[in-house]
Amino acid sequence: MLTELLAARTQMGLSLAFHIVFATAGIGMPLLMVGAEIAWLRTGEPAWLALSKRWAKGTAILFAVGAVSGTVLSFELGLLWPRFMEVAGPLVGLPFAMEGFAFFLEAICLGIVLYGWDRVSPAAHLAAGIGVAVSGALSAAFVISANGFMNTPQGYGVGPDGALVAADPLAAMLNPMAAPMALHALVASWLAIGWVAAATHAWRLRRDPGDPVDRRGLALGLWVAVVATLAQPLTGHVIGGATAHHQPAKLDALEALWETQRGAPFTIGGWPDEAAQTTRYAIEVPKLLSLIAFHHADAEVMGLDAVAPEDRPPVVAAHLAYQIMLATEGLMGVGAVAALATLWRPRWREHPAFLGLVLLLGPVGMIGIEAGWCATELGRQPWIVAGLMRTADAVTPVGGIRISVIGFTLVYLGLAAVTAVLLQRQIAGPAGGGH
Repeated sequence: MLTELLAARTQMGLSLAFHIVFATAGIGMPLLMVGAEIAWLRTGEPAWLALSKRWAKGTAILFAVGAVSGTVLSFELGLLWPRFMEVAGPLVGLPFAMEGFAFFLEAICLGIVLYGWDRVSPAAHLAAGIGVAVSGALSAAFVISANGFMNTPQGYGVGPDGALVAADPLAAMLNPMAAPMALHALVASWLAIGWVAAATHAWRLRRDPGDPVDRRGLALGLWVAVVATLAQPLTGHVIGGATAHHQPAKLDALEALWETQRGAPFTIGGWPDEAAQTTRYAIEVPKLLSLIAFHHADAEVMGLDAVAPEDRPPVVAAHLAYQIMLATEGLMGVGAVAALATLWRPRWREHPAFLGLVLLLGPVGMIGIEAGWCATELGRQPWIVAGLMRTADAVTPVGGIRISVIGFTLVYLGLAAVTAVLLQRQIAGPAGGGH
């Protein structure tokens, strides 16, 4: 049965799943755009200029839709979770305000990039592009900081009525999970967009082999994708250690670790059986979880047996989302090795088999981001602010959310269709269309 709470969570989940695609593009696309422009300034090759302009147009399309979906999310926080905003609003207000400044800076710089090719100096134009990339990353980091507060709250006091008081908003923004989550998300965004860009140009090269713009687009996309893919396990190690120290119940759910134990194994795959408190069909790597979490193979890791049943996250959903994320990283790791091999054999880069592999990997990074975000959010449940406020206590008492879920879903489907048409026209156009 779709209760009001489940309806509110469904609507918020759909909104986040939609918006995160454009937030990811807002972080990754400017990096590619700036990289192509730097290559043009250094070499003077027209193909790099055409590529930078093409990516700038794609960035603008995705930025516009992301601005709409992000605005919807900001309203949904107040409409769906008024109790959360009443209690925690003063504590998450600072990072949201900073995100607003970063967003406006990004919009201004993007305007200069789009319309300033022949109106400002090359140095000023490049600086504007760098401004888009930096402000896009900062915008994401500030929002993630607010989410980090929801996972590891600090900087608050408790008033006489038991309500939270914003004792130190800066401390709330600089919570323990803010930096690890931001680092992990930024690298994931560069990874995902790198593979999407590489796949786009691989598709075009299969239609028109040897095109100079697409050859450079493929090469640059692969460089970003490979570097980020190789860096992502390191950021995963950082966020895994932080989660073990600050959110042990979340780690338990992600790993489906039922018992507190020394030398805890790392679980690969499997289906958690919450009734029997075991994970069936799993592969366990002995002592690896203890080593990852606490840098000691025999370290004790708290299990779900130390968490009250009513405070446990939904283990099945969190564990499966986490496993999907790990699987996508493994697949992209294979692609990264294949891409590195083309450094020794450049001709392999345009071989149909390699281009086909890149095409298959195009959406994998984005799937990993969606799965990773689901794991993060599900692992925090049943809390909207960990240990302080339950999600069920924050939902709006006003009914009718079931109807709004349908309405918002239709709106998102419409936006997705429009965006797909615009991007398809941009991708399918002539390679020199950026001139």
